[in-house]
Amino acid sequence: MKEQKAMLDGIAQFGILVLLLLTGMETDLNLVRQTGRTSAIASAVGIAVPFVCGVGLGLALPESMLPHPDMRLITSLFLGTALSIASVKIVATIIREMNFMRRTVGQVILASAIIDDTVGWMITAVIFSLALHGSIDSFSLAKSIIGTLVFMGVSLTIGRRAVFFVIRWVNDTFVSDFAVITAILVIMSIMSIITDLIGVHTVLGAFVAGILVGESPILTRHIDEQLRGLISAFFMPVFFGTAGLSADLTILRDPMLLTLTVGLIVIASVGKFGGAFAGSKFAGLTGREALALGTGMNAHGSTEVIVATIGLAAGGRRQRKRQI
Repeated sequence: MKEQKAMLDGIAQFGILVLLLLTGMETDLNLVRQTGRTSAIASAVGIAVPFVCGVGLGLALPESMLPHPDMRLITSLFLGTALSIASVKIVATIIREMNFMRRTVGQVILASAIIDDTVGWMITAVIFSLALHGSIDSFSLAKSIIGTLVFMGVSLTIGRRAVFFVIRWVNDTFVSDFAVITAILVIMSIMSIITDLIGVHTVLGAFVAGILVGESPILTRHIDEQLRGLISAFFMPVFFGTAGLSADLTILRDPMLLTLTVGLIVIASVGKFGGAFAGSKFAGLTGREALALGTGMNAHGSTEVIVATIGLAAGGRRQRKRQI
């Protein structure tokens, strides 16, 4: 039984990486460049408001509701991050189904969600590093931030060319499309290992790998669909199924925990809407466009589950580290 659970956990953890790979592949940096200032401001304020509210709630919680009372600030930062990230996958799906892709407001919403995801996973990687250290000090914080920025800089310059070369070489050398898919998974694994070695979470490496793979001119529609099919049909159900098995809804019988849950939902929804609305108005959008952007950015779910899973894994990893 323990062996089976360990195997499922291993697949689920790899599922997190391929989910972030898929998210990165859906990140269109050209769209972000086109919408520029408007998306950046809307995303920045849309992240800041729920993040501050989430951190404030974490700092105000009684010690009995904290897994590690000595790590209150780090727990609060995880909480703020989980509440502030929008799911770019859900946002993109909604915009496509409503035929908003060719409208300015649709492009701004999607670009803002892309910035949200990118910044959010960078913050998550840094907070994970701080969680492993057990405390926030200037050295560990500077190390995590500098390591993340250097990794991003190298990946988006030298790394981009290297990824393009590898995918092109594999595509030209091997007949089967599956060789390209294998190469993509190897690239994702290597970049995830690199981020782990510099002390931040592997999700950042997988996410950046997805961005680079998605920009590759050699990536055909057929290969893209096969990779997405593998992730959606196998890894995604295993990850979310395992996460669901780990959830215990009976704890909501406790009035205090039920109140906290409702409070989190309110903060996530109202904070995200209010922040995105205020940011888009400040950026110069009309009232109707700001309303659409605030509503569109209020897409939560998959990303929060991933962040929560990372947080639980960080707690368990730190506990094992203490025992050693």
